[in-house]
Amino acid sequence: MKDFFLIKYAPEILQHTLEHLFMVGIAISIAILIGIPLGILITRQTNLRQPILGIANILQTIPSLALFGLLIPVPVIGGIGVVPAIVALILYSLLPIIRNTYTGITGVDSAIREAGRGMGMTDQQLLFQVEIPLAVGVILAGVRVATVIAIGIATIAAAIGAGGLGVFIFRGIAVVNNQLILAGAVPAAVIALIADLAIGWMEKRLKVKN
Repeated sequence: MKDFFLIKYAPEILQHTLEHLFMVGIAISIAILIGIPLGILITRQTNLRQPILGIANILQTIPSLALFGLLIPVPVIGGIGVVPAIVALILYSLLPIIRNTYTGITGVDSAIREAGRGMGMTDQQLLFQVEIPLAVGVILAGVRVATVIAIGIATIAAAIGAGGLGVFIFRGIAVVNNQLILAGAVPAAVIALIADLAIGWMEKRLKVKN
C-alpha cells in the first residue's frame, strides 16, 4: 500500500520538492546578499548594532503563519503565492546571517588586525583580505542555521498558495491522512538534513584552509 502511494504521488512529490527548493534557494540567496553586508556594517557602525539586531530579532519572533498573513495586504511584495512566501523566508533568515557575520568579524584576533594595519592595509583591505577570510567559517554557520530554518518554515507557505511540500501536510491534516502528511514532512526533513551536512562540510573545509 505504501509503495502504491509513493508511486501514485511520485510526480507530485517531485513537483512540490522543486517548488520548495526554489523558494528556499531564492530566499537564502537574497538573505545572504542583505545579511552579510548588514553584519559587516554593524562591525563598523557600532551605533547601528542594537537597532539592526533588534529588528532582526523581532522578525524572528513573529509566528510564521502570522507573518505570511501580515504580508498578504502589503503592496508589491504581498498577496498570495510565491513572492510573499520568499519575502517571509528572507525576513526569517536574516538574524542568524547578520549575527554570525558580526560575531565572526569581531571575533578576529585584535593582534592580527594590528599586524594588518602595521603593514599599511586600509580598512577595506583589512576587511576583505583578513577579517572575512578568517570569519568565513562562522558566517557559513549562520547561513547553515538560516537554511535549515527556511526549509522548515517554507512548509507553511502552502497556506498562502505558494506550493512546496507543505501542500501535502495541509492536505493530510484536512483529510486526517498520515501518509499525505509524511509525503510532505519526510522530503522536507531530508532536504534540511542534506543542506545541513553540505554547508557543514563546506564550513569545516574552509576552517581547515584558514
